[in-house]
Amino acid sequence: MADKARLTVGTEAYDLPLVVGTENERAVDIAQLRAESGLITLDEGYGNTGSCQSRITFIDGERGILRYRGYPIEQLAEHSTFLETAYLIIFGELPNEQQFREFRELISEHMFIHEAMRHHFEGFPPNAPPMAILSAMINTLGCFEPQITGPEDEENFTAAAARIISKVRTIAAASYKKAIGDPIIYPRFDLSYTGNFLHMMFCRPNKLCEPDPLIERALDQIFILHADHEQNCSTSTVRMVASSQANLYASVAAGVCALWGPLHGGANVAVINMLEAIRQSGESVESFVTKVKDKRAHSRLMGFGHRVYKNYDPRAKFLKASTDAVLNKLGIHDPLLDIAVQLESVALRDPYFIERKLYPNVDFYSGIIMRAAGIPLDMFTVLFAIGRMPGWIANWREVHTDPHGRIYRPRQIYTGPTARDYVPMSERR
Repeated sequence: MADKARLTVGTEAYDLPLVVGTENERAVDIAQLRAESGLITLDEGYGNTGSCQSRITFIDGERGILRYRGYPIEQLAEHSTFLETAYLIIFGELPNEQQFREFRELISEHMFIHEAMRHHFEGFPPNAPPMAILSAMINTLGCFEPQITGPEDEENFTAAAARIISKVRTIAAASYKKAIGDPIIYPRFDLSYTGNFLHMMFCRPNKLCEPDPLIERALDQIFILHADHEQNCSTSTVRMVASSQANLYASVAAGVCALWGPLHGGANVAVINMLEAIRQSGESVESFVTKVKDKRAHSRLMGFGHRVYKNYDPRAKFLKASTDAVLNKLGIHDPLLDIAVQLESVALRDPYFIERKLYPNVDFYSGIIMRAAGIPLDMFTVLFAIGRMPGWIANWREVHTDPHGRIYRPRQIYTGPTARDYVPMSERR
């Protein structure tokens, strides 16, 4: 019975198969439990439920490990680029020179959006949230390219993936320009993926600018570090929508909406808001940290700790070096960034946080870098979405190519009223 688990309910016993992953993760397969016993499992929030088997990303939260397709995140962030990492995540292997050249050419070829789409931006009010615009415009992309909304072969899928990855930064930058009343800037063929995004964000027709190489590299690393993260809320959303055989555009647009929630993609925004609250209060960082440790004070330390990682977030460990380099080179005098540096120093020395393994996470450092780079606060989550796009696309592909795939349909435990008869309105009290 070593390959099975036994569930005993009263006098009945049920043998359930065990599933073992390539990293020796063990799971109990309950797919037939209801058919055999009439029972279902309850795991609110899916905190201990494996919703799928995937070949894309591996996380070991206890040991602080994150790997894309087997490659450690530290190696990719140091040596790779976002586009190369995107290729790896989507297609399963690092590209050779020809494969990467062809993929990069597809990205360059499709970085413009249809001119008619520019008018769609006019339909949004100036204060429209950029994530709302991003989701709507990704869905709109599918309307302009109906021939690839249901890619069934490798060539069509590659074209669709390249289009979305390329155009998402153009849409994101255009939504920012729309919000501030500036003209939309066209992308350039001579810039890198991330350099082009910075160009479209910050240049003007009468004021050309060249992206700072250090900022460009730091943002490219942020994209790499956010490219996938197993079955989080937005990725699970993409898979849920994809299971209905929805097209790639609709599925990733749903992922944008899930990421929009402050409990998911808004974590680095919460870090900046916390720093702003400290600045406005005038209290010292030491005083704030003391309140955080006092449960009666109800003060929260944002950007520290992680639901998955019970050790140092490997992404944060790498991004700290980039943060230090960016702040040192730019020499920015920003009170919020000064508070962040002090907060990091105090928390990393305090036994309270060390014992509880409340280390700075990726959101803490990414928020600091983006603020230093001049990225507006309401664009933080948009950059998260740009980075996460390869993971969403890869997960969509896994669902669509699974020969045994079925539409996702979770069960529930009903807790409402029992059966009752309809009462005419005239008889209701």
